[in-house]
Amino acid sequence: MKGCARALSSATGGTVCLGDVVRIAEKVGISARGIHWFFFWTLALPGFVFLLWQLRHSGYAAEPLLNNYLEIVGGLVAFTFAANALVRFRGTHDRVSLILAFGFVLCGIIETGSSLASYRTFSSVVPGASDHVSLAWMVSRTLLATLFLSALAVERRMPVARDASREVAGAAVVVGVVAYLTSAAYFAIPAEATVHPGALMTRPWDLLPAALFAVAAVGFWRRLGDADATLDRALCVAAVLNVACHLIATQSQSLNDASFVWAQFLKVTSYAVVLAGALVDNGRLFEQVSHLASSDPLTGLANYRRLLEAVETEIQRSRRSQRPFAVVLLDLDGLKQINDRFGHLTGSRALKRLGNLLRVHCRTTDTAARYGGDEFALVLPEAGQDVALLVADRIRERLQEDLQGPPLSVSAGVAVYPRDGLTIEKLLGAADRALYSMKGQKRNRFRIADIAACL
Repeated sequence: MKGCARALSSATGGTVCLGDVVRIAEKVGISARGIHWFFFWTLALPGFVFLLWQLRHSGYAAEPLLNNYLEIVGGLVAFTFAANALVRFRGTHDRVSLILAFGFVLCGIIETGSSLASYRTFSSVVPGASDHVSLAWMVSRTLLATLFLSALAVERRMPVARDASREVAGAAVVVGVVAYLTSAAYFAIPAEATVHPGALMTRPWDLLPAALFAVAAVGFWRRLGDADATLDRALCVAAVLNVACHLIATQSQSLNDASFVWAQFLKVTSYAVVLAGALVDNGRLFEQVSHLASSDPLTGLANYRRLLEAVETEIQRSRRSQRPFAVVLLDLDGLKQINDRFGHLTGSRALKRLGNLLRVHCRTTDTAARYGGDEFALVLPEAGQDVALLVADRIRERLQEDLQGPPLSVSAGVAVYPRDGLTIEKLLGAADRALYSMKGQKRNRFRIADIAACL
């Protein structure tokens, strides 16, 4: 230590600052992030100890119903998270979400039932007493902490089942076994969880769930390297909050004092954190599903269904504004020859190249879609024949300038509303006829060129 101090002093000219410590630590293989976390915990831990002392000696006494309200709110949040976690499992097959969904349901039932039963169910004595700890509190908290660890163990150790119903059954078995063992252990212990008002820790039994949640926090922290979804980060934060919850509870002397009210508040906050993480992830999941439902998986452009919706929208708008709009159909020339000569992978890349070009060079108001196979479509709002032809020419020029091989070209057909049709079918049919008219002209030119070469 003295050598390190001398090194720090010599490196900084006698003055040590955080930036100097970070630079020297990086030289010996310690990351800047690790240094920052070290200083954070160096400041946070003394502050937390001071908070414990303040709560222990606070004269605050809450209303008797406040803890009941917190229990009920925590149970409702737990049920809500469980529902969202099941939705997440259906979309991602995340087994951690599935196990914790069952676990939060059980904890919600225990906590809500304990409050609604007026201090009888799951309690060893009247919960307002100062010499005993509510058995419902210990069972539900230890159960949830154990399920945090069980979820991590199942994810790492057990193989993934192909059938989702087997995953659900397996998770139910895991949760059932953990719940049974946890409850049986507490009911089998002859000694009751007592409160020791004069001791350093008045409720030492709360150290058990605190230790379990601490191990779970480390496990979820390490898991963030492989799974960095919002819920994964929320679970790590929730585990830390529950550690703080039970460390504060060790200073509680009754269910109405400041320490236990803070412990209850941190517990409910941890539930709200995991619920928020699940809601954010589910929102992203729904957004991805909505995007996949309206986009082509190969090119990322709008699919045929989205194309029809865009054309119908423009028809309605054109009827109100009396302004035309254009539909351009594009066909990638020679895709079969590209597949035969270079392979289907190159053919797929050719389709992606055209799709990327349409995405980059279209206006934000335009809709670019894959019409089907090697055909693409553009919907150009408030555009006439001249503008549509100009857009088609520009796309052909960009393809000619593309240096990637093999070289690509497209044929185009244009239809304008209302000149070429008043319905979607007639518009697309008119554009399709114009497209194949151009392809026929190209074939004729190629044949004339072949004949001239032979002569």
